[in-house]
Amino acid sequence: MRWTDVRTIAIELAEAHPAVDPKTVRFVDLHNWVVTLEDFHDDHSHGGEKVLEAIQAAWIDEVE
Repeated sequence: MRWTDVRTIAIELAEAHPAVDPKTVRFVDLHNWVVTLEDFHDDHSHGGEKVLEAIQAAWIDEVE
């Protein structure tokens, strides 16, 4: 996975953290969780605010 795989990342996060409300996740934690996903293989420094917002929004859509 790469940072551009927003929907896939959101699905993986929803499965890895089922008890977490994605609306309450801080971007620092979100970034750390993304880069530690087993299939994630991208430059950690490319996870800026815009992509984290997109991932969080997709995660919210996934669990609602």
